[in-house]
Amino acid sequence: MATSTKNLYINQGATFSTNVQYTDYFKNPISLAGYNAYSQIRTSYTSANAYANLNVSIYDSANGNITLSLDAANTALLNGGRYLYDVVANNSNTYIRIIEGIMTVNPGITKYPL
Repeated sequence: MATSTKNLYINQGATFSTNVQYTDYFKNPISLAGYNAYSQIRTSYTSANAYANLNVSIYDSANGNITLSLDAANTALLNGGRYLYDVVANNSNTYIRIIEGIMTVNPGITKYPL
């Protein structure tokens, strides 16, 4: 199994959504049928607690397609700066890391709620 790396850029106070595909080394899709996926955001690899959670939706399990998202209210709660995230999927007792990377939150001028 392959773990992809994708850095995310989120605008504070704005809706965030991106699609990613779980693929092998040759970019062939890997099925996520029967899996559930979860994601945590942390300030460092050694952080004891998650800072927040990304919403993860598997929308095309046969082709390994997932959506990562946060609504505007939740991005408004994030402080500007650099974070780390990953997405882990499980099927019974099998756990796989699908994707990981750096998440940069760009601070906003206009504050939520309007």
